[in-house]
Parts: sequence; C-alpha cells; structure tokens
Amino acid sequence: MFLTISTTGDERHPATDLGFLLHKHPATPFSTNLSYGIAHVFYPEADTARCTAALLLEVDAVALVRRGKGKGRGGAPDAALAQYVNDRPYAASSLLAVAIGNVFSSAMRGVCKARPERAAAALPLRVEVPALPARGGPELVRRLFEPLGWTVTAAPVALDAEFPEWGDSRYVGLVLESSALTLSEALRHLYVLLPVLDDAKHYWVSSEEVDKLLRAGEGWLPGHPEQKLITSRYLSRRWSLTRQAMERLELVRLAESDDSEVEELDNAVEEETEAEEKPTPLAVQRREAILGVLKRSGAARVLDLGCGQGQLVQALLKDPSFTEIVGVDVSMRALTIASRRLKLDRMGERQAARVKLFQGSLAYTDQRLKGYDAAVLSEVIEHLDLPRLPALEYAVFGAARPRTVLVTTPNVEYNVRWETLPAGHVRHGDHRFEWTREEFRAWAHRVAGLHGYEVEFTPVGPDDPEVGPPTQMAVFEIGTTTIAAKEAKAA
Repeated sequence: MFLTISTTGDERHPATDLGFLLHKHPATPFSTNLSYGIAHVFYPEADTARCTAALLLEVDAVALVRRGKGKGRGGAPDAALAQYVNDRPYAASSLLAVAIGNVFSSAMRGVCKARPERAAAALPLRVEVPALPARGGPELVRRLFEPLGWTVTAAPVALDAEFPEWGDSRYVGLVLESSALTLSEALRHLYVLLPVLDDAKHYWVSSEEVDKLLRAGEGWLPGHPEQKLITSRYLSRRWSLTRQAMERLELVRLAESDDSEVEELDNAVEEETEAEEKPTPLAVQRREAILGVLKRSGAARVLDLGCGQGQLVQALLKDPSFTEIVGVDVSMRALTIASRRLKLDRMGERQAARVKLFQGSLAYTDQRLKGYDAAVLSEVIEHLDLPRLPALEYAVFGAARPRTVLVTTPNVEYNVRWETLPAGHVRHGDHRFEWTREEFRAWAHRVAGLHGYEVEFTPVGPDDPEVGPPTQMAVFEIGTTTIAAKEAKAA
C-alpha cells in the first residue's frame, strides 16, 4: 500500500521544508509498528526544487486473519481463502487512512514549530495513490475531490492489461494536484475520503468516529456538495451515527453563515452530546451482561472464581437477591485490594454475612466450592497455561458442579479493531492464549458434553458483523436430560 506527497520550491522556500511539515527528516527513513503491520516513511527525492515523501504500509495479512478476521473459519473453503488473497496489502483503504493519522498526526493538525508560516501557507502539492478502490468509479472520485480545490486524474485500472475485453476493475490510479491547499488540509481530505471511496472500514465504527470525522472535516465538510454521502460511508452507513453527524454539521454551517460560534446557537449541544456519547467501558459491559444472566438464572448463592480486585463481587452485593457471594483468587494481593474496595472492615454485620473472600487455586478441587447455584469465570481461563486447563475444568464442572457456570474470555478475532494493539499481540501480557469464536465454542461444547451441561453463547460488547464481539461468553446449565439419565441409572 503506497502513497506519495510531492511539492516544489526554490531557494527562498526549499521543497525540503516538506520534511519539517511532516516531522520526518528526508535523510532518515522512519518506521513504526501498527496493529496491522508496519508503516515506513522515506523520501525518493529531496532537494531544493522538488521533494517527495512516500508512505509505504506493509500489511501483515496473516496476522489480520489469525488475530482478527477469522471469517471463513469452519466455513466454505473459498471464504477462508479470501481472507489471505485480497487487496488489503496493496490498495488504499481505511488501513492507510489510520496510518496517515498515526504517522502524520502533527502535520494533520497543522502543527510545525520549525516552519509555522509554511504550515499555514498553501503549497504546490501532488498526491499519488497507485491503487485506490473506488466504489462509484472515477466520476465519484472527481465529485469528492474537485470541490475541495484539487485537479483530479483518476485513471481506471484494467482487470488485466492482456485482456482489455474484460473491462476495468474497481480500482483507479489517483493523482491529485493543487496549489491552493495547506498540507494539513490535504492530509485531512485523504484521511476521510480514502475509506469513503473504499466504502469499508477494518474496525468497529462507534460514536467516537463522529468526532474523528468532524475534526478531520473541519473547514471543508460542512459545505461539501457530497456531505451526506461522505458522512454515511465514513460511518459505515450506521444510520444513528450519520444522523448525529449531520445534525452537528448543520449547526456548524448555521454558525458560519451567522458569523457566530456553535455554542451561541445551542450551548447545550456539546455537553449533552458528550454525556450521551461517552462509551461504556468493556469491563462494565461485561459485568452488566454477567449480572443479567445470573438474574435470569435465579441464582442466589454465587461464586466469583478468579475474583481479582473484587469489581464483580461489589456489583453483586448491590443486589439483595444474591444472598451469598464468594470471591476466590490465588493472589493474596488481589484479595487484599478486593477487601479494601468492599470496605469489609467497615461493613455492617448483615451485609458482611453475605460475602466471603478466600484464597484458592482453580487447578485443584476444593470442597468449599460445592453447593452453589452459579459460578463465574470472568476473563480467567486465558491466564492459565493450556496444559492446566483440564484441571480447572474438572475442579469447576466436575467437582464443584454449580447449576450454572458463566465463562467470559477475549475474542481474538476482534483484536484487529483495537488500533493501538500491535498485530500478533494479545490484549494483556499475562494472557497465555486468546481464542477465536470457533475455538471457544469447540472447547465449551467439549466441556459441556463431558460434564453433563448444556451451553449457549452470548456476545458481550458491540457485535461486529465481521469479527464478532470483543468478549465472548458461554453460559453452561446442567442438562436436565443428563440428570434424569443419571437418576434412572442409579435407581
């Protein structure tokens, strides 16, 4: 995946000032790891008259499959193959847009202490993208870029040069030229419009994307004739987010036409929007999902196995329907923190009678764990070495045998959606493994069948249509048919 930005200059304003504006020295190649590969910046040419900066993005396609995509696993062979054979390493997309935002973040904001006057001035710019997916063809490319002051050359790429009768592909070779734009404006145009033309994003689109769009679109998006199309595609056609963005853009347009500030038109908008859009942390969503399942199961006596610092125990204590709550962890330090969090030393006698904390290893059977309605293993199993997992399975499902068992664990396929997580890395340094949805389901079905449980699966967090939810949850219930069979056999 490749993009170049060129400018020209003279003795008074040398073209090599581009290095100052991009914060990347022409004589020093730059590389950085991203969650899906490596981005390189280098300069094929750099002198007083002409300077070109190249952004080369090496996409790790295998890591995208193993650590994120997972699409096609267990499905049709052609679907699985498509995860390896695709255009992601070669064609400009949201992957390249995110790389621009990471590598040229200061330049996008127009920040340059060394050459502030050059950052604020229009430059003779030429941008080349050899392979750009354009759903809408060259005509849409021109409709998007020309109103912004670009001279556009969008040459369709043939499916096969040797077989012209096959026609053109959906890709174009893009050349943009302008002498009326600042470098900051140019980068913000690319940041928004590259994924718009591809009409796809490689990560989950949340309400945070509205803020990103408005920041990058400041000064040009409110008045763009294709504003609605840009907004809809950038936000992956999510209607609620698109409406939210359009409303905020309309406020900006009204403020500009009235020569006033947005806050003067509606000083409540920003506060309310911030309150409404603040995303719920995944840990909170996980606890809420667990509490919901426990309530529906009718459990009153609950084990939190691997309770850590006691967040779930604290949430369970707030609901009087849970009459006995036991937190178990192998770490005394974690249990000490949990005790402080719960304020056990200051808790009333009646409330204190509902909760216990004790040390224990889930790799060994423990008589103290028997007789409970439900047990929760929230983000626990991935901290065990795989060879020790059968011991946990027997200790919980075979020996303790609560009526209901809840297990949550990260969905490794979703990792590609975390922009700051390097490709191939797990979410936490202590994780011994992270499973795909297929791997987790296979494990859960095996355990359920072995110990007489039935199992269902519930997503936790935004359920991405491509890679699933960030957290996967299995709900085990003792199978009634299995119990009946055992009772009949005993009789």
